[in-house]
Amino acid sequence: LWTNEFSPLCNSFMYEKMNKLVRDNIPDIIKQTGDKPDFVILDSPDYYNELKKKLTEEVSEFNDSDEIMELCDVVEVISAILDYKNIGDEEFEKMRSAKNKANGKFEKRIFLNGVDRMK
Repeated sequence: LWTNEFSPLCNSFMYEKMNKLVRDNIPDIIKQTGDKPDFVILDSPDYYNELKKKLTEEVSEFNDSDEIMELCDVVEVISAILDYKNIGDEEFEKMRSAKNKANGKFEKRIFLNGVDRMK
């Protein structure tokens, strides 16, 4: 959202409101373009809530673009969520493997139309 109004917060005539979690280097990248990033460091509960929003955002971007590079962002957000939850790669892989063993994977391309329930 661009606005031509003066923003006292940034002492600028053009302020693009973002309101989203970004990767660690983004403020420096913005500075390198000559712009001034306006950001805060989130506390723990806000950080976790923003990670969940970011996951949805990144999945939507992949769905919209079908670009494999968008999956890098999805995996990075998942990695940050696992770090937040103190779950290591090995532990997560065990969880994933157990779920695959119990429910299977997606290799057979099964699309479930519905279930006739036999009460």
